[in-house]
Amino acid sequence: MISAALVKELREITGAGMMDCKRALVETKGNMEEAVTWLREKGIMKAAKKESRIAAEGVCAYAIAGNKAVVYEVNAETDFVAKNQKFLDLVSEIGNAILKSDAKNDEEALEAKTAEGTVKDLVIAATATIGEKISLRRINVFTKTDNQVFGAYSHMGGKIVALSVLDGNNAEVAKDVCMHVAAMSPKYLDRSKVDADFLASETEILRQETLNEGKPENIVDKIVVGKVQKMLKTICLVDQMFVKNQDITVGQYVKDNKSNIVTYIRLEVGEGIEKRKDDFVAEVMAAVNN
Repeated sequence: MISAALVKELREITGAGMMDCKRALVETKGNMEEAVTWLREKGIMKAAKKESRIAAEGVCAYAIAGNKAVVYEVNAETDFVAKNQKFLDLVSEIGNAILKSDAKNDEEALEAKTAEGTVKDLVIAATATIGEKISLRRINVFTKTDNQVFGAYSHMGGKIVALSVLDGNNAEVAKDVCMHVAAMSPKYLDRSKVDADFLASETEILRQETLNEGKPENIVDKIVVGKVQKMLKTICLVDQMFVKNQDITVGQYVKDNKSNIVTYIRLEVGEGIEKRKDDFVAEVMAAVNN
């Protein structure tokens, strides 16, 4: 029986996760020194020490098989590593593993099975081998019917990825939608999907803006309605002017091709990650001193 105190002690020594520490102690029958060695051999201790680092570079990717698709992001610390073939192979292996699993979120995706264990094991091993913190996030799973089609587009080697699901069987139209999404980054599919709180907030901002412009109060509300409608055209996918033909909207382009947009997603590398701003002089000095 491995005590909680022993697990805690090993965690404090190595910085590895609680479950990894418990597993190491079980494998080594409670021998602390052997457990430390076990963690080192697995690359877990080395990887754990990198957990505080910020991984804001990387690749967004998609994997598709039949009626299922996965869109996800794998991060590294530097763009140099993100372009490395070993890293790109890892990204592909992770996507295929998630696709074959029942995972629906980040946590479940880490437990997806691979030839070498789980996706989490792959990430830990890659962190140890590559020498940078590697992380997996933003798992999005999509399914479609036989009467629908996936569209997918990767821009700048995975800096931006878009995926769409359309009614119909026109894969070219679905990809065109993705290219537009990648370029124009719409916030919502159509007006029915616009968040009510967001709309109320933007409407009030536009109202105050109009009042500050000195417009008469009796026509302010009418002006605001016009401004809101104009704003909605810029943030709703179906109302945006199609990048390949500025004479029509995306909605009209899709309709003309006897299709209908069911849903879409756009991922851009590093979104939502606060990148560290290092002091260059301090960074150089730290390297010299080490």
